[in-house]
Amino acid sequence: MPISKIAFRASSAPTAQAALAELTARHGQTPLGRAEVVVALGGDGFMLQTLHDTQSAGLPVYGMNRGTVGFLMNGYDPEGLPDRVAQAEETVINPLHMRATTVQGRVVEALAINEVSLLRAGPQAAKLAILVDGKLRLDELVCDGALLCTPAGSTAYNYSAHGPILPIGSDVLALTAVAAFRPRRWRGALLPKTALVRFEVRDAAKRPVMADADGRSVRDVASVEIWSEAAISHRILFDPGHGLEERLLVEQFA
Repeated sequence: MPISKIAFRASSAPTAQAALAELTARHGQTPLGRAEVVVALGGDGFMLQTLHDTQSAGLPVYGMNRGTVGFLMNGYDPEGLPDRVAQAEETVINPLHMRATTVQGRVVEALAINEVSLLRAGPQAAKLAILVDGKLRLDELVCDGALLCTPAGSTAYNYSAHGPILPIGSDVLALTAVAAFRPRRWRGALLPKTALVRFEVRDAAKRPVMADADGRSVRDVASVEIWSEAAISHRILFDPGHGLEERLLVEQFA
């Protein structure tokens, strides 16, 4: 059965706004509380924002690319949208939960669908200690930063930092260094999805570090804890044969 109750969301980009006007003229605009699906018009950044904004509704989100990258999006085509959404394949992902504590003792929590990253915020390299499930695994990583990513986010910043691409459905997270200086050849680790990862910032006053979870940044962090939030699920829809698993495979042979 075609989908008839659609809640449209669009980025501020002119192409996205034009698509929003065309599609709502054809299909109307259903309030989120009565919708069967959310259709997001924009790029990957807007898709992440939409997933966060509509999280409490529990609805699947079908993206159409009106932005730049579009890894999480389907191709844009205004024709036959209700049928395309009805036939789409669903991928379910869990976000990462970040709990950052600043040097002043302030605690900030946020969710990240792609990755949580720690980056130096001054002229000197960061010095990070890494603990996994309470056990110290790396006493001192001297680097520009480090990140922990989900399989869905493994082709984003993680891949640019030479981290591995993770298959969708794999119960692992990728821990990747950003421009590691010491240990010079350390390239990161694959961790079970159940792992609790803790970063502790060494000499935070001299070597300030910021943490970021899908665009929500916290400056002057002293420590950051990250874990996969199993209680929250995001449902992403893809056209048949073009799901996230296929896209991850394509990226590895590009």
